[in-house]
Amino acid sequence: MSPDSAAAPSGQGSVSLDVSGADVPEAAAAESRRQELASFLRSRRERISPDQVGLPPGRRRRTPGLRREEVAQLAAVGVTWYTWLEQAREIQVSGQVADAIARALMLDHNERKHLFTLAGTADPHPHLECPGMSPALLAMVDQLAPLPAAVVNSRYDVIAYNRTYGRLVSDLDALPVEDRNVMWLSFTDPLWRERMVDREESIRLMAAKFRVSMAQHLAEPAWRELLKRLQQSSPDFREMWERHEVLQPDGHIKRYLNPEVGLLSFDFTHLWLGPQQGPRLTTYTPADDLTRERLNRLHALVSAQERQPIAG
Repeated sequence: MSPDSAAAPSGQGSVSLDVSGADVPEAAAAESRRQELASFLRSRRERISPDQVGLPPGRRRRTPGLRREEVAQLAAVGVTWYTWLEQAREIQVSGQVADAIARALMLDHNERKHLFTLAGTADPHPHLECPGMSPALLAMVDQLAPLPAAVVNSRYDVIAYNRTYGRLVSDLDALPVEDRNVMWLSFTDPLWRERMVDREESIRLMAAKFRVSMAQHLAEPAWRELLKRLQQSSPDFREMWERHEVLQPDGHIKRYLNPEVGLLSFDFTHLWLGPQQGPRLTTYTPADDLTRERLNRLHALVSAQERQPIAG
């Protein structure tokens, strides 16, 4: 395939609307989507280290993350074709190829959805669970129990978690997937508001860190949608967002009032899953002996409840 043989856009004389409501020629809108797709792919490629996907580190890497040819290799597409894609050339992207690229770049649910929107093609697996998670990492999260552990991205979406984390504050399994977001829960959920012992300081830090992260994702719908939901639903968030505070992740004690075993105090450790601050595996370690004892009791309770037969 060459750039000259790529399919030309249809409807050259038609128009569409941009976000401000102004008329935009269809060709210009398509070009804008291709440019956004190219930038999005580059940003996701640069956050993944070779060892994460089983590739040798190699020598003299001029840029962070994977090379274009490595993404092409992982997605089983031509290097030239993938290079054109990142150059915003006018080429067609099938659903199967977009799926392969999403897997190669370890995209989470919202990132995957954004990729297919920009590519203008239907997702062949729209309900794929944790597309950015490898089976090995999911197994490790599960086996860290009784220590609470979760994979959380920079938008605070909880991508994966073990049974102890799932019952640390409330029952995450009972929530819709779109509400399994630590920011959303901390600012709007009555149980989280009640059971986060140091809530005021915690939500201030979260809002400030979210502002830092969002600077790299201003064009992405999932980020804008979360910001809009928080601004509409939480006076606390609106007030803190207007402060324009910016902070990087740090370490401090986290305390939760669990309804079954009482007060729990944790140190926590972040294991970043890429060269940039994107998805991270967070493990909570008891800060004192009493928390360790109570955590073991919580894990035993949750495990016993899961073994109970379902009535009916």
